[in-house]
Amino acid sequence: IAGALLARWVPHSVQSVASHAPSTDTPHAAALIDDHTPTPAHAHFSTRRLLKVLVTGLLLWCVPMYMLWLAFGLSNTLLQMAWFFSKAAMMTFGGAYAVLPYVYQGAVDTFQWLTPQQMIDGLALGESTPGPLIMVVSFVGYLGAYVKPVFTHGDAVWYSAALGAVVATWFTFLPSFIFILAGGPLVESTQHQLRFTAPLTAITA
Repeated sequence: IAGALLARWVPHSVQSVASHAPSTDTPHAAALIDDHTPTPAHAHFSTRRLLKVLVTGLLLWCVPMYMLWLAFGLSNTLLQMAWFFSKAAMMTFGGAYAVLPYVYQGAVDTFQWLTPQQMIDGLALGESTPGPLIMVVSFVGYLGAYVKPVFTHGDAVWYSAALGAVVATWFTFLPSFIFILAGGPLVESTQHQLRFTAPLTAITA
């Protein structure tokens, strides 16, 4: 709100910070991508491209969901995971620490895929390895589909667990890719519009 008000009443106060003007204080070597690099063609906003991304993303979500329902029925572990991790993905914009309490509650309390101790082990594993902490969902998917398998004969339980890890990972990360591919050009189109950049400048401050 403060940034929006400054942009309306004292626009010069946020203009220099909000714009991407290069600094003239210290010279630097030529960069591959800098403030003067033109926006690439794929980053220009287009309604047609936006619809294409949204439809493709919807298909990539619906088809696997339908296949899980067709193969294992309505109330199976993998379909529950697909729906649960799709909802969890909607919170990932806050980072792993925002979504993991939700994952803990669902995986441990609601569905009983893991014990509390196993979930803590998964978090410890995620913290000690390189890569995003949200990858702990693969661990949750693996153990959940091992405890409540869709394949129950002999070594087939392992295949159920591996499929659980794939399902958890797919449905957690798919929405993020859709957000980026659909929203990137929208964000790029606001680059030099003060009404958008001024509030972000205030947030950054």
